[in-house]
Amino acid sequence: MIQLQEISKSFGQRVLFYEVNIVLGVKERVGLVGRNGMGKSTLFKIIQGEESADGGQVAIPKGYTLGSLEQHLDFTGDTILDEVVQALPKDLVYDSWRAEKILFGLGFTQEDLSRAPGEFSGGYQIRVKLAKVLVSAPSLLLLDEPTNYLDIVSLRWLSQFLKDFDGEVLVITHDRAFMDDVCTHIMGIHRKKVKKVRGNTKKYYEQLEADEDVYEQTRLNQERKKKELEGFIEKFSAKASKARQANSKKKIIEKMDEIGTLEEISDLRFSFNYEDIPSKFPFEAKELSFGYGDAEDLFSDLSFSIGKGDCVGIIGKNGKGKSTLLNAIAGELELRSGSLWKAPGTLEGHFGQTNIERLSLGNTVIQEISSTNDELSITAVRGICGSMMFSGDDGEKLVSVLSGGEKARVMLGKILAKKTNLLYLDEPTNHLDLESIEVLCDEIGSFPGCVFLVTHSELLLSRLVNKLIIFRKGKASFFDGNYKDFLEKIGWDDEIPVKPKKEKAIEKKATPKVKSSANEHKISEIEDEIIRLEEMITKFEGLCQVKSGEGVDITDITKTLAKLHEKVEEKFSELEKFD
Repeated sequence: MIQLQEISKSFGQRVLFYEVNIVLGVKERVGLVGRNGMGKSTLFKIIQGEESADGGQVAIPKGYTLGSLEQHLDFTGDTILDEVVQALPKDLVYDSWRAEKILFGLGFTQEDLSRAPGEFSGGYQIRVKLAKVLVSAPSLLLLDEPTNYLDIVSLRWLSQFLKDFDGEVLVITHDRAFMDDVCTHIMGIHRKKVKKVRGNTKKYYEQLEADEDVYEQTRLNQERKKKELEGFIEKFSAKASKARQANSKKKIIEKMDEIGTLEEISDLRFSFNYEDIPSKFPFEAKELSFGYGDAEDLFSDLSFSIGKGDCVGIIGKNGKGKSTLLNAIAGELELRSGSLWKAPGTLEGHFGQTNIERLSLGNTVIQEISSTNDELSITAVRGICGSMMFSGDDGEKLVSVLSGGEKARVMLGKILAKKTNLLYLDEPTNHLDLESIEVLCDEIGSFPGCVFLVTHSELLLSRLVNKLIIFRKGKASFFDGNYKDFLEKIGWDDEIPVKPKKEKAIEKKATPKVKSSANEHKISEIEDEIIRLEEMITKFEGLCQVKSGEGVDITDITKTLAKLHEKVEEKFSELEKFD
């Protein structure tokens, strides 16, 4: 575990956070939240030693190791298996099955293991880097947006891996469902302060709201008290009999700490510009097939119809054709066969990764949004810019200088600038913070038209979709039901690879042999001692969490825990002699 002590960080006049005092307790899995640009990644870098703090220190116990995703994509292994095996701890260097297990969990196949890292796409190369971090078994895993390049199956596997991880985890992710499933605590950067709360994101935001209510009530009470004192002073300061009291009340006012009004924080605030369409079922697809060049079809014989108010989730593992299908039904790719029918009056809006890449880098935000609809007045365009958090001079920023999240908001703004009743949304939550995702989720849910949604977020799938197109077992099929129905009736279980044969062999080898009567007593004594030590570890871990929550120095407790763990390992080593 580590301690952040009085950490502060600024860039010029802009303060990110100050006086951060946080302890990451034993086996805590902490989700780090905060609005984009508030310093989440900077705090990560300070913990890793890649960025220096303006003040304070990060206290890391001796022998405590950190593991994080490398930013560069250089590889030295001939195959991805060779690459990941390099990251195994020294005492596990021959246990290549551990690397296989993690690679399988992250979506690689048996055939992939012998392929060179350079043969894979950028997204899968990042998965290889993630596999190296996970297999290295550090004391603390620092994961900044690990979900960005994972599909649902790999996400579900990673979620379970992190819950079983025998160490601490600090994770940044825009996937709220993933964070809530994995994390024991939520830590947030808000108004330049850092707060940690036990529980899920709902508990954290409720606590944040309660804290701000208390602050505002305290401010109002102080204002009221101050006015009362000032009224007394004004009324009685000229009277000799009351002058002493008036002077005392002046001193009270002077000693009052200034409690300022909380600065308003900008949020996405918008609604899609819906244009009604007479048809109840404005979209129909018949026997759609598509493939690139001479390659096999990514999907074939796919038929479905969509009604007003339907939200269709397009799901499956990465690289199977989800975005391709979305682009095909949006008319950006030519189908091999089949037909699409869209009712007269259909007005489409398309949010996709390729669309973001097509933004004109030389345009300002205002120019880019107005290019979608030349009938809009500059006032209307500025209104849309403001709803996308580009108020005032921010609307004059060039697209070329924007972050990924800002470019995503420009794309949403372009969709808002036009009337629509059919939306194509490809991973619209990528690069957005949790607060913005909540707003977007609400707006998609209230959109009266049709929506096609490609996403790996189980939160969005659970809240929004009522129909599915599923890429699974080499084909795409239409499912007339919501995500909960899919999990209950079909599920992802058969998509999760089985354990490698090597691991099974090792497990079989590790099965204890029948105890001889001569050794039974000694073995029993050792087992009893292990149980006693484990009980002590549990008690000390509980004490550690309580004390860390109170901000108490827990260095001595962690040293005791380390010794107890060493004793347990020694006892297990003794047991192995009887195998």
